[in-house]
Amino acid sequence: MTYYQYPGFNASQAVPDTKRKLFISYHHAGDGAYYQALAALYGKQGYDIIQDNSLRDARDSDDPEYVMRAIRENHIAGTSCTIVLCGEVTYKRKYVDWEIRGTLDKHHGLIGVYLPTIYRNPLSRLLIVPDRLHENIQSGYAVWISWEIAMSGPLTLLTHLEDAISRSKSKIVNTHPMMTRNAPQ
Repeated sequence: MTYYQYPGFNASQAVPDTKRKLFISYHHAGDGAYYQALAALYGKQGYDIIQDNSLRDARDSDDPEYVMRAIRENHIAGTSCTIVLCGEVTYKRKYVDWEIRGTLDKHHGLIGVYLPTIYRNPLSRLLIVPDRLHENIQSGYAVWISWEIAMSGPLTLLTHLEDAISRSKSKIVNTHPMMTRNAPQ
């Protein structure tokens, strides 16, 4: 097995020398257990996992610009990358869309992780993900991995994290209209 060295990485510890801050975007009611598992594993490995609990006040606002500013300033700013956990109804959630938009506005890395619960179109068997994430997977900007790969260990996540952060910013696609409400369940 060959390990590739990244700046700031100490292979003897198998964690970054400098803590990477990660923002995790997910459907709280449906995918909270996956968030907890990811945060537990990687929080112990030296990653700083940002949770958006303080966004609840902003989310009570009807002003989308205020909410977007709160997302960018309170959660995305200071992070290196956003990981989007894609479960059964993630593609229907407006705040997930807005968090992806805020990530792209800041030119941060973007990783989509498809969960075992992801919605699959019954006719085509295609996985259904948020439109903004899909556009950036297609453009080559966002990294797209399975839950199993995401949870396989710190070296694997570090490899994908550094890949996401180093991708060309010219590949960002952030023109999709913002969702104005959650899609019906």
